[in-house]
Amino acid sequence: MPIGKPVGEEKRPCKWIDLQFTDLIGKFYHVTLSVPSYAKPDEIVGKVDGSSIKGFALIEESDLFLKPDPSTWAKLPWFDDLERYICNVFDENTRLERDPRYVLEKTVHVMADAGYSVLMGVELEFFVFKTIRLRGGDSGFGLGYFIQGIDEGRYTLPQKHGYCSQLPVDNLMEFRQNLCNILSSYFGIKVISHHHEVASNGQIELSLKEDSPVNLADKIQTTKYAAKVEAHKNNLTASFLPKPLYGDNGSGMHVHVSLWRKNRNVFDDPDDEYAHLSQEARYFIGGLLEHSRAISAIIAPTTNSYRRLVPGYEAPVYLVWGKANRSAAIRVPISGSSSSRRIEYRPPDPSSNPYLALAAILMAGLDGIKKKIDSGDPLNVNACTYPKRHQLKTLPRTLWEALDELESDNNFLKPVFSDDLLETYINLKRREAEKVYSHPHPAEFREYIDLL
Repeated sequence: MPIGKPVGEEKRPCKWIDLQFTDLIGKFYHVTLSVPSYAKPDEIVGKVDGSSIKGFALIEESDLFLKPDPSTWAKLPWFDDLERYICNVFDENTRLERDPRYVLEKTVHVMADAGYSVLMGVELEFFVFKTIRLRGGDSGFGLGYFIQGIDEGRYTLPQKHGYCSQLPVDNLMEFRQNLCNILSSYFGIKVISHHHEVASNGQIELSLKEDSPVNLADKIQTTKYAAKVEAHKNNLTASFLPKPLYGDNGSGMHVHVSLWRKNRNVFDDPDDEYAHLSQEARYFIGGLLEHSRAISAIIAPTTNSYRRLVPGYEAPVYLVWGKANRSAAIRVPISGSSSSRRIEYRPPDPSSNPYLALAAILMAGLDGIKKKIDSGDPLNVNACTYPKRHQLKTLPRTLWEALDELESDNNFLKPVFSDDLLETYINLKRREAEKVYSHPHPAEFREYIDLL
């Protein structure tokens, strides 16, 4: 047959399969295979060099294998002949302990052994820019960057005035609508709502419908992937950096949680006068607040994360909880039914590995239930202006501080996070932090250039 002559689908001897997986820090990878057209998912195996994947394997033991999860099949919308599966990572015939998807799967089993099934939802925030360019490199002459916002030269929004902006000021309405249609039609991901977020320059929020933890983490990775590809095809750049712009709100990844037993929402208590919240829910909150400083290294895992977690930008700083209180680390949304009773955990951001982040949140909350950790009294005022705020426990101020906390407080994670995984993760993140902290910052030049 001449090269280049199209072949009908029914006669095509092979098909292309994209095998996707996530490394320890949350980066999404893929390898594309040509397989027989009749191949079933359990007959497909991909191979990767684990020593080239952050946190996976040493060079002397680097052969790893990818096995598709059949439930994650999708037809990729940007290609005529490419399907995808999200994969589990294996070391020969056993699951790789450092595979973050495996960590979350184990967490679901631990929750089930404790008598709970879990529903989780997420509000995923990110920016879409016209251009992001890096300047310089490792030459010693400094590293800089340039960002051109989507709003520049058109309807320019003031900083912190973008929330729910209407057309034509909302320059990304068409992009969001197209992205949500792709997510729904090709990946089965239901977006409950989307809108322009508070930051001025093209900040987006997508609220994903609640699901089981592993399914939700898969959907978060797929949504980030689809957003980046769709932006690129429109000559734009999607960024999940928590705080790309000075003076404007950063991007969070607020996680909603409810626990269930025999089709009953155990977080709901209609007799509770404050928030219709059960004692189990309060213990879950207590565990989250108790361990938030430690899991910050997982749910806010970059040096940039801590530029977001500062007062004045609707990001949590103080480890308190309250009904409808967006200044608190944990908000209890006002909901009209027992089935929608839940908590919202606000510190996470989209730079986190969703598999590890959701696992850490659940294990911290479960520890609170098991140990009956008191949640303390709710706070019903703005935590950032509360007169006694200096007496409140806070999130870490830097990634380094968060890693110190994780090193000293991690026993509650041990049922699903192995010692090897924790040590590997902490070492990776310390090397990241050291590299960033060693670079002079542009703000330092602005502040100190005329000091001497």
